[in-house]
Amino acid sequence: MEFMRPTTLAEALAMKAATPEAVPIAGGTDVMVEINFDKRRPGALLDLSSVAELSAWDLRDDGTRIGAALPYARVIAEVGERAPGLAAAARTVGSPQIRNRGSVGGNLGSASPAGDAHPPLLADGSTVEIASVRGTRTVPAREFFTGPKKSVLEPDELVTAVLVPAPRGPQQFAKVGTRNAMVIAVCSFAVALDTEALTVGTGIGSAGPTPLRAVEAERFAAGLDWDADLPESAARRFGDLVAQAARPIDDVRGTAAYRRHALGVLARRTLTWAWAEYRRSGCA
Repeated sequence: MEFMRPTTLAEALAMKAATPEAVPIAGGTDVMVEINFDKRRPGALLDLSSVAELSAWDLRDDGTRIGAALPYARVIAEVGERAPGLAAAARTVGSPQIRNRGSVGGNLGSASPAGDAHPPLLADGSTVEIASVRGTRTVPAREFFTGPKKSVLEPDELVTAVLVPAPRGPQQFAKVGTRNAMVIAVCSFAVALDTEALTVGTGIGSAGPTPLRAVEAERFAAGLDWDADLPESAARRFGDLVAQAARPIDDVRGTAAYRRHALGVLARRTLTWAWAEYRRSGCA
């Protein structure tokens, strides 16, 4: 197995261009598990842990640019107020050791439908920054995933950052698993309120071939009375629409029927929490 260790992003992109089959690795929380269990034997590894540009973040006029290799622990501690939905999801990732190593870029690179970072990126309208020696492009997170563990990434490209818009309202994330930590989600859900546009963004995880939006639920929520408390009937209807948007299957972690039921509950609860926060904030 060839092992490449660039120290700059330019070097990393050049190496990826020269060896497109090289598997990127930073924290190794996904790749090393597959290698250790002999599920994957890549011919080359591209170690990005020494590329400082990928572990940095900075503020932009319209939000925050988060480097692909910024560990979840730093997302929580350093950009939690600027990316509250993503930080909420990061708090549910594995153990402290995993949160100190794993990153959003790794989650996106694997493109698993169960990735904890994916639902909040869909809900808040984040954008994925992708680079190669040919240049840099951006893709809305909602368009990044093309199938189970598949994405729009070309063989010579790397995820370099996510661009998270400045929050314009409360954001929430919740997931169901067989235990509280170090577990792959049976299903997960994120919601992001935009109290200026009076819209609600959604993200569904681990209940379809890709992370999904609940578009009908978003349309329903946009028609609510934003000057009033959230009626329980509206929260339940929102939950029903989210459950209908899911495309789950039966697998070892849960049945399709259970996932739909759980998503309805998660959606109802997270919208209720976010709406209550919005009303308490004095925005109403």
